[in-house]
Amino acid sequence: RMCPLGWLSVASLCLGTLWAVPAQERRKAEKPKADLTLYENLDLDNYDLTLDNYGEILDLSNYEELYDYGDLAPKIEVGTLAPRPKDPKSLPDPGETTAGTPKLQPPSGAGPVPPAPIPGQGLPSCRLCLCLGTSVYCDDAGLEHIPALPPDTTYLYARFNRIGAVRAGDFTGLEKLRRIDLSSNSISWAAADAFRLLPSLQELLLPENRLTALPELPRSIVRLDARLNRIPSAGLRPEAFRDLKQLQFLHLSDNQLDFIPVPLPESLRSLHLQNNNIQTMHEDTFCDSQDHGQIRRALEDIRLDGNPINLSLFPNAFFCLPRLPTGRF
Repeated sequence: RMCPLGWLSVASLCLGTLWAVPAQERRKAEKPKADLTLYENLDLDNYDLTLDNYGEILDLSNYEELYDYGDLAPKIEVGTLAPRPKDPKSLPDPGETTAGTPKLQPPSGAGPVPPAPIPGQGLPSCRLCLCLGTSVYCDDAGLEHIPALPPDTTYLYARFNRIGAVRAGDFTGLEKLRRIDLSSNSISWAAADAFRLLPSLQELLLPENRLTALPELPRSIVRLDARLNRIPSAGLRPEAFRDLKQLQFLHLSDNQLDFIPVPLPESLRSLHLQNNNIQTMHEDTFCDSQDHGQIRRALEDIRLDGNPINLSLFPNAFFCLPRLPTGRF
């Protein structure tokens, strides 16, 4: 027989065990939860970046005109990057090693051994600007004239400087040069042969300068931008654009032109002449008045707004165009 005191001890032990489990579960249940109401006012939709809404959230279109580096990746050749010159004061004395002990000198009769030259390092453009692959970047570098360029230069950006003239020999021998961007300088004069002898030149950008005449252009030119200058009609050679069979973009807005420069090549796609002093035009300006079946499909962007001309007075000048010019009718 078990005494009553023994039975009482066993019963207490069982009751304690049964009470322990619910107590642990009860403590877990009573653990404070995170207050989700604190996050109700957070709008996280703006962080859902996809290819569809990236352009809406980050609008970078304003940078395209000012920083149009069309030659960037994937055309960059990293291996051709020329290092910038170091401060001569920071370079160690060539007669000493890093430990301060003299180096072994060549025999006295042999003379000092010259250092190996770095390609492009001695050219002024690579000291003042950044030579990256076959591109030279000279934007806002305080230039007053075109610096000497490496012979394999393909793209030149020299915007926002103080260049006052383009001389005949500034681009001599640069047969690979495809784009010249001299926007926002003080260029008032360019030699007649400054660009004509460049066989690969496709883009010539001269807006926001002080030009009063256009130089001769190579037949390879595709895009000419000479907006915001001071060019009158007398500053254009007669039939200046007739033989430019690859010209597609001709932008001469905000100048002092009195008439539309004709004849225009069949390759032309965009003609911007707004904000000039054009008052009249010939019926054969855009279309051949003798060929009523002509359709000039390429030329679909013509701007003549901001001129004193009334385009409704010349209806026979537009019959071959896919779209009417922009201007006053």
